Amino acid sequence: MKFWKAIAIGAILKVSLAACAVPTPATPTPTSAPSPTPAPTETPAPKDIVDVAAAGNFSTLVAAVQAAGLVETLKGEGPFTVFAPTDEAFAKLGKETLDELLKPENKDRLVAILTYHVVPGKVMAADVAGLKSAKTVQGEEIAIRVEGGNVFVNDARVVQTDIMASNGVIHVIDSVILPPSLKR
Repeated sequence: MKFWKAIAIGAILKVSLAACAVPTPATPTPTSAPSPTPAPTETPAPKDIVDVAAAGNFSTLVAAVQAAGLVETLKGEGPFTVFAPTDEAFAKLGKETLDELLKPENKDRLVAILTYHVVPGKVMAADVAGLKSAKTVQGEEIAIRVEGGNVFVNDARVVQTDIMASNGVIHVIDSVILPPSLKR
């Protein structure tokens, strides 16, 4: 009986001590912290033909567009396809010729030359390669041909294509093209 009494006292002590013990908090299971919602980023407005040209190798073209008073037109709704001569293409005209074209008294001639580089609508490179000609904003047609894997607009080679703008597309050419009416 002493044996059972000792076991009963031991069990009572064990339960009593367990009841008096300070409970240990349960360890929480790790959860991933909620990700903060990223602040909305503003998408920059797409650039129009003039802004795209100003950001590229077209400072002479942009200066000519400004001198001709065509900035607002080329910032307009469009769509436009611009065959854009590079600064190097304008340099082929010679400094004297370029300076002469940029004079206010030659604005009509400059407008004719610049609008001869613009085709109404958005004509992508794949479409250009399939054309034989296209009517320009100036009113006359440009000749288009594919030769040796290169696309030419009149005698200017297209060196880069499909530069997207919010109101059209730019194809880069290596020469300034002149309307036939100004060559006479």
